Amino acid sequence: MNVAERKAGALQGVLLLLPITMAVMGLIVLVPVLPGMMAQFHDVPGVNYLVPLMLTLPALCVAVLAPVAGVVVDFLGRRRTCIGALMVYAVVGVLPIFLSSLTDIIISRLVLGAMEALILTSSTTLIGDYFHGREREKWLANQTAVASIASIFLALLGGALGNLSWRGPFAAYGVSILFAIGLMLWTWEPRKSEEPSSEAGGSKARFPWRGILPIALLAIFGGLMFFTMQIQVSNVLSDNYGIRAPSQLGLYTGLAGLAVAGGTLLYRRFTARLVVPTQLLIAFGLLGVTYVMMNHAPTSTQFTGWLVVNQIGCGMLLPALVVWAMGRLPFEVRGRGTGLFMTGWWLGQPLSTQAVAFLRGQMNGSLPATLQILGVLCLLAAAAALIGRFRGAARPRVAAT
Repeated sequence: MNVAERKAGALQGVLLLLPITMAVMGLIVLVPVLPGMMAQFHDVPGVNYLVPLMLTLPALCVAVLAPVAGVVVDFLGRRRTCIGALMVYAVVGVLPIFLSSLTDIIISRLVLGAMEALILTSSTTLIGDYFHGREREKWLANQTAVASIASIFLALLGGALGNLSWRGPFAAYGVSILFAIGLMLWTWEPRKSEEPSSEAGGSKARFPWRGILPIALLAIFGGLMFFTMQIQVSNVLSDNYGIRAPSQLGLYTGLAGLAVAGGTLLYRRFTARLVVPTQLLIAFGLLGVTYVMMNHAPTSTQFTGWLVVNQIGCGMLLPALVVWAMGRLPFEVRGRGTGLFMTGWWLGQPLSTQAVAFLRGQMNGSLPATLQILGVLCLLAAAAALIGRFRGAARPRVAAT
């Protein structure tokens, strides 16, 4: 592609959104075959621990390896890393179809998780490279919507392939080859010379620790709140409202995914134009109120209403944080900064289960009461954002010379 003609558009944006589905696929597509895998390896010592570990290992790898992935992305190149990782992902993803040892499958999942870290970091960094201003906000926000909608279809795909065999869903990972081909044909390696002068950084840009580290730490908290209801919704409905049929629970899970996508669209339409503290005030405010009110919902219908609003808040939170982080990162260190942010966000997933388990123990086993505590924490975060908003408004502006 002629350098003079390089201008990212909808095609490049869509191609860079597709890799985000790899992180969703790593977990969702295998959920329907977990019972089959448990039965297949029932004679393996520790199977009740090892099979769930196999399922969640890729997400844990993303949390641990994302900073390393950021260094690789900046050193080897964003596009080259993404294409290579997608190809390896396809190979190790389908490998369990041919493996007979649970240990070998777990090892393949470990490599898969390392590839996920590279894919997520490189594709997100490329969005930051290719797009700027409002266009960057749009495509980064679209990541959340695509991931949420993909989770619904991947759950259905996993169930359909699982009807063939517990090995069937592993075939879905091969689709990443198509994504790699698309990137090879219609994308290019970005260059610093193509950056706007306001974002290019100096000749030896330093890593902006003071700018990005607080965002990464806040991402841990945000990720914990984001993943809590996605993980716990079935438990709440089962324990408190007597809804236990898998088909019904699946509908609620799908509704939550659609609500997250809806929140992302609302972010793009309305809140993206606001300053960051106001965006966080709205997102954490919605999460806080809904988590508190879930403890006071007498019927499943009322709970569903609060669930939908809660997930809308989640759909606003992630793009607000990632756009904020991307705006702090110059070209030379954008991959490393993105990796640090990814570590914070994905740490929220395992931490959410541990936090809920601990708080539930303090609340005599009541999950709704536990959600109320999380809601209070979110309201405190919203209050901090409000204070930040007032401080920003009160700060004197320096006149342009």
